[in-house]
Amino acid sequence: MMPNFGERLCSARKMAGMSLQELSNRMESPVSKQALSKYEQGKMQPDSPALLSLSSALGVRPDYFFREPSQLSAIEFRKHASLPKKERARIEAKALDMLERYRELESCLGLASSFVHPFPDAALATFEDAGSYAEKLRQAWNLGIDPIPDVVEMLESYNVRVIMLDAPDGFDGLAAWSGNIPVIAFNQNRDVVRRRFTALHELAHLLFRCEATNPRENEKLAHAFAGAFLLPKELFLRAFGEKRTHFTERELLDMKEYFGISVAAIMARAKGLDVISDFTYKNFCIAWSKHRIKEPGEYRSREEPARFRQLLDRAVSEEVITMSKAAALAGKSYHELSEEMSFI
Repeated sequence: MMPNFGERLCSARKMAGMSLQELSNRMESPVSKQALSKYEQGKMQPDSPALLSLSSALGVRPDYFFREPSQLSAIEFRKHASLPKKERARIEAKALDMLERYRELESCLGLASSFVHPFPDAALATFEDAGSYAEKLRQAWNLGIDPIPDVVEMLESYNVRVIMLDAPDGFDGLAAWSGNIPVIAFNQNRDVVRRRFTALHELAHLLFRCEATNPRENEKLAHAFAGAFLLPKELFLRAFGEKRTHFTERELLDMKEYFGISVAAIMARAKGLDVISDFTYKNFCIAWSKHRIKEPGEYRSREEPARFRQLLDRAVSEEVITMSKAAALAGKSYHELSEEMSFI
């Protein structure tokens, strides 16, 4: 057994959202809670039948327990107050699992990724900072001021690892570092516009120190960065003018569908740029939220990570890895992956 087996078992259990007792109850080969605890502490090692039973109960392959582990540091977790600690641990474990499979796939292909931080030691302390650095980042990445068709695709092109998770409603996004590689995870159950905004919100946490006086204000700074990145000041003022008191729903939805930013975020941007007063913004929030379960309007984009899938296809088609290995890396059965792939 590898020396990190206990750590791997603990990660798999958290990913499954199980307690030691729940895991014990689900195993086909009986193993007590106390024995499982000793496995995780490295005081005991399971025999082959127990290992297979653990794999089955946890929904992972046996080789999961012997994979080289990854670490996440400087984790920023955007969540609702209702998200239990157990769910948070499960989300972190899922993100780590995907990151490990990603790294193993890159290793199979002989790829070495690196990320060039455009603004080392930069900080956001004011709304103006957020807008300024959003513009500077667009310039550094040669994005101009036009709408970003697909934020996730753009982030992946600059070696940001983006992970999409099937997570509970209490989770929006997570930002962390894996070595010198930035990692962003978001909830796949959000709509496209919210995924875009969340990814950029998390990017702000990764690239900048948010130096407001309290965590709530820091979240607002990250919001301001995301809004400014999606809707640059020059285009905003060109579209709406420098002072407004009222808007039609149609013009707001047209902007949403063109720039891929929610109506609520558009109006927050208007307030931040002093295009509207605090009074107008407050009245909008009251009127817009009333009787609305889902915001109208749609932005047509995928906003799904694609690089891992592209690397997997490349590795299989070039016979760098077998279909069985590809299925293990994809977290799918051989049959599931075979149905997704066709060769020319």
